[in-house]
Parts: sequence; C-alpha cells; structure tokens
Amino acid sequence: MRIDNISRRGVLKGIAGLSGLVLSGYLTPGRSAFWTEAQAAADTVWEPNLFVSIAEDGTVTIVAHRSEMGQGARTSLPMLVADELEADWNRVKITQATGDPKYGSQNTDGSRSIRRHYISMRQMGAVARHMLEAAAAKEWGVDASECEARNHEVVHKSSGKKIGFGDLVKTASALPVPKPEDVTLKDPKQFRYIGKDMQIVDMDDITHGRAIYGIDVVVPGMKYVSLERCPVLFGKPKSYDASAALAVPGVEKVVEIPSITPPAAFKAWGGIAVVANNTWAAQEGRKKLKIDWDPGPNASYNTPGYKTALIETSHQTGHVMRKEGDANKALEGAARVIEADYYIPHASHAQMEPPCAVAQFDGDKLEIWGPTQRPQAARKALAGALGIPEENITVHITLLGGGFGRKSKADFMVEAALLAREVGAPVKLTWTREDDMRHGYYHSVSAQYMKAGLDDNGKTTSWLHRTVFPSIGATFNAETKKAIGVEMGMGFVDVPFDIPNILLENGEAEAHVRIGWVRSVANIYHAFASSSFADELAHAAGKDPVEYLLELLGQPRILDLAAVGVEKYWNYGDPVDKYPIQTGRLSHVVKV
Repeated sequence: MRIDNISRRGVLKGIAGLSGLVLSGYLTPGRSAFWTEAQAAADTVWEPNLFVSIAEDGTVTIVAHRSEMGQGARTSLPMLVADELEADWNRVKITQATGDPKYGSQNTDGSRSIRRHYISMRQMGAVARHMLEAAAAKEWGVDASECEARNHEVVHKSSGKKIGFGDLVKTASALPVPKPEDVTLKDPKQFRYIGKDMQIVDMDDITHGRAIYGIDVVVPGMKYVSLERCPVLFGKPKSYDASAALAVPGVEKVVEIPSITPPAAFKAWGGIAVVANNTWAAQEGRKKLKIDWDPGPNASYNTPGYKTALIETSHQTGHVMRKEGDANKALEGAARVIEADYYIPHASHAQMEPPCAVAQFDGDKLEIWGPTQRPQAARKALAGALGIPEENITVHITLLGGGFGRKSKADFMVEAALLAREVGAPVKLTWTREDDMRHGYYHSVSAQYMKAGLDDNGKTTSWLHRTVFPSIGATFNAETKKAIGVEMGMGFVDVPFDIPNILLENGEAEAHVRIGWVRSVANIYHAFASSSFADELAHAAGKDPVEYLLELLGQPRILDLAAVGVEKYWNYGDPVDKYPIQTGRLSHVVKV
C-alpha cells in the first residue's frame, strides 16, 4: 500500500477550479511514510545488518536513522552505505527508521550526522559487500579474493563472469556476518557517490508537494485538535466556559489536559483543547473559549525589567569560569581601558512548519507521527507522560519543515498523545504560528559585559568577559541559575585569544520561559560579544580590524583549560577530557 498524497499544487488547482472535493491520502497505521515495496515480501529479503536489506529482485533498501529537515541527511547517510556496497543508486530505496535505541543515536543536531556516522555507515555497506563477494565465490567455487562487487553485481575478475546482487541473496543469507571493524573500506579514489554532486532523494516529492511532513499525516477516524495554553509558563486555568466553543459546527468536545509544572523538560504545556472533525472548526471553537487563568509564578516577567536586571548582574563579580594571569591588576595598570555592554534578546526558532503530531492508541500501545529531531527522546518523554513502557511506543519520523533545535523537544508530541488517550480516538494536533511564537523553547536572552586594557602600543594586555543568561539547564532543573558546561564551551571558556591576562565570569539568572537550543546555541551571543568587542578594540587602538584580530589570536599554542580554572565543558556537544584550547587557530583571514 502506497501513500498517494495529493500535491499542494493540486489543492490550489482544485480551489482555483472551484472543485468541491479534495481527497487526502491516508497514511496506513503501522507503516512508515517511507515504506518500500521491498518490505512487502520479508521472506525474500536478506538483512545483513540493521541498515541494509537486499531483495531477490535486486532492490537494496537502506535505513536512514537521522531526521531530514532540509540538510540532506536522508540522502547523505544512505549514500555512504550505497557507495561501500557498490550499489546502483537507481536501484536503492530509502526507508526512515522509527525511534529506537537499536539504531544508536538518532539525535539530529549539531551538524553531527556525518561527523559521527561517516565510518559506521560505510562499514554497514562494506559488510554487505564483503558477504556478497563471499557468496559469489561460493557459487563459482573460487576464492573470495577473486571476486569484486561493481555497480550492483559481483564480478569474477579473471573470467569476467557476473552475478547480480539479487541472485546472491539466498547464498549470502547463510553466511556468517563479519564484524564491521574487520571489513576493508574502499580507497577514496574508488568513491562513486561520496564527495560527488548528488540530488537529494526527496527533491522531486518536495518540489511537487508530495512529500509527507508532520502536518500532512492523516489516519482513518482522526479528530482535529487545537489547544489553548496559558500565556505564562507554569500558569493554569482557574475555570473555563466551553459553551460557545461547543456551539461551533464541527466541534465535538472540549477537554482539559494537566498544566505544565516545573521543571518544564519536554512536558506538555497543557490547557484547554477543542476537539473537532476539521481543523477550522477546532481553531474557531478555541477562539470562543472563555478561560480565567491563574498566571502563576512568572506573571511579572517582562522584557525591559529583565534586561535591566541582566545588565546589572553582568556588572558585578560572578562565578569564575576561567582565570589566566591577573586581569584585574592588569586593568588597573593599563594605559587605556575599554568597556562595552552587549544585549541579545530572546529568539524564536520560527521554523516554517509549526509543531504538529498525529497520535493513535491501540489498547496500551501508542503509535505517533511527527517531525522530530530526537525520536528516542520523544519516546522516553511519551513513556514518562503516559506511564507506559517505551517498548509500547512507535515513533514515526516524518520530514521536518525546518527544525533548528525546536523539534528536538517532544512537548507537542506529548500533548497529542495525552489528547488521543483522553479523546479515545486518533488525534491530529497542530500548533498555530501564534502558538509557536508564544510557547516555544526560546533561545536565551543575555547580557555580555566586556572590559579590556590596552598598553601604550594599543596591544591588549587584559580581557574581562562576564556572561549572564538564563540557562538551558533550567528547563530540566528549575533550580539552575548558572550556565551549564555545554553553554560555557561555546565561545566563552574556549575563547582562542592569546592574551596574558584573561578573566571569564558567569553571573546567575533565573529562567521565566522555556529555554532551548537554537542553531549555534550559546555561540550566538558569546561570538557576537567577543567579536564585536575585538572590533571596538581595534578602533580604539587605531588598527585595521583584521590585523588586530590576528594580533589577539597570537601565536599558536595549546592551553590546558583545567589549569586555569575550567572545571568541565563541551566543545560543540562533544565532551572534552583534558580541556585543551589552541590560540592562533585561524590560519588565514580573507579581507572582503
């Protein structure tokens, strides 16, 4: 059974022609949106490992275990497998993995899909290639070294005999599977796809409106839900009147789901949900709800007052995160002292596709579809919220209409699941654009205080940087007021300037909204402040900004951050054990 999803262009044509009927394609429960024909006959398919299967008709199916949100992961990772396998790309089908620990990390963030899986994905293909070559050798009664996989066939090098992958399936399936680390990978000179110009596999469907995003998923008997949430984090309804909402044609019921409590984590925000037989009715009914809110502990939070508080804190001594030399003493003896404040407001992810999910229960088992960057984390959050085992939950990953870190949080999927259980039918929950802007996981607001001392020649002799912002850690531990390691290791403690006296401090800040990661995370405000300040120092010293930056970087040397007070940090999400940092690390600068 295939998905025949009417294209967006088709919808527009239908509207233009005053067509009275638009039929949506159904996504069959229990099957991924990227289910392939090769999976239809499991008894004819050989699976040498989790990521590769080959059918007797020669179809190669490769599992993509990371999420596709426009970066090409659903093409590039299978491409690594196919290249090592020597598969004909035109005979490769790609299927999307569900969220499951068996696939290793499925957390699609930090530009790490290729960095972390370049070798392992190649090994998956190489294992299958090795076994196909061994199977051909057995068929021909020759040594495996005489056989070589080439473009979906195995060739006997001396005689030129060939046999297709599909014809080797039965023989290969009876052979022992070698360890991935024991197989030989290709020489890069032999690459057919890696490093080559390849079109992403979803391009045709995306450009013609056939691609299945979270917002496109439909299952039989599905209800549509729109959820009114308290405007303030940790607020809750005191009372509500749903009579006007229930009078809207198409509205079937109004239900309440529990309001969020600290810590926020990936919990459902909660609120009053309007359930209807179409999206328009659900959203219209929601507008007519009359709710008396208890705004809770964050009622007084406002931007101007919080900005003032952050800046004031940044002007006070904070927790020392790195100390090299004596910056305060050097500042006292400096020929000239330069100070600057930088303020960076909250930022919303504002991805094109707002959060959305479809949830369906069958007894005590949940099946859910959604645009998630972290399906395993979603599965865990769902299990915790519903009180059922993770094994009872199937998370299907659709294409993501943008992610940027927002869709690594599973709160919207938890909302859909709770509502499906409450309603007793499959539900589709779609956030509006307004919901997305009001109730997201915001990139942190911050105040950055900079102070530097210059000598008579304009050379920087001391550098003081204080960073103050509500931490991502507060989303998972409401008592957190200091920055956590991953935030410190993003453009702050690892500043690469070769300055003799450096003092880096972190001031405390309380979170009043859900703080989440956005692309580059803390690098955004740390790099903005330090780079802007370096430019200001160049201006004060009367020097060219590029030349001054090179002067700040100095000569290459490796610093042991542990020796200068850095307790623990992460570099781009990866743990750093010995905390080294290299100065002078820009090999060249191009003037524009």
